Amino acid sequence: MKPSIYFKNIWSDDDMIELKITVDDGNSQFTNKVYVGYQQLEQVLKILNMLREQAYGGIANIEFGEFGPKYANSAFCAQIHFSERGKIYISIRMQSEYFNFGASEVASEVHLYLLSEPALLDNFIDEFKIIKEIESSVRLECIEF
Repeated sequence: MKPSIYFKNIWSDDDMIELKITVDDGNSQFTNKVYVGYQQLEQVLKILNMLREQAYGGIANIEFGEFGPKYANSAFCAQIHFSERGKIYISIRMQSEYFNFGASEVASEVHLYLLSEPALLDNFIDEFKIIKEIESSVRLECIEF
C-alpha cells in the first residue's frame, strides 16, 4: 500500500463525530476509531492552515481522543513538522480502545513515521473541511522514504 493517513466519518450526532483513522507507512497499518467534537475539528483546520503558512520550520500537533485506560474509545496524535527542502515529517502515535486481557486491561499501540510534501498537505487541508459530513473521507497522501 501507498503510505497515507486516512480519515473516514463513520458516525455523528449534534455534538461529535466518530472518525475511523487508518495510518499506513507502506509496511505496517494500524486502524482505530476516535470521537471528535465539531469545535475540535475547526481548531484542527485552523492549526493546519497556520502550518501551511509556516512552511520550512513549522510544527503542529493534531490530537483526537485521549491516551490511557480511563478515557472513552481510542487516541490519535500526529506531529507534523516542515523541514528544509520541502519535506514534511509526520510522527504518529495511535492507541486502540482498552480491553480485558487476562487479569488486566490493555490497548494496542503503535508509533508510525511518514514523509509527505507541501502539495500533498495542501490537498489534504483543502479536503479536510468535508470530514464533518457522514460517510465522508479524506486522505493525506505520503511518499516513501
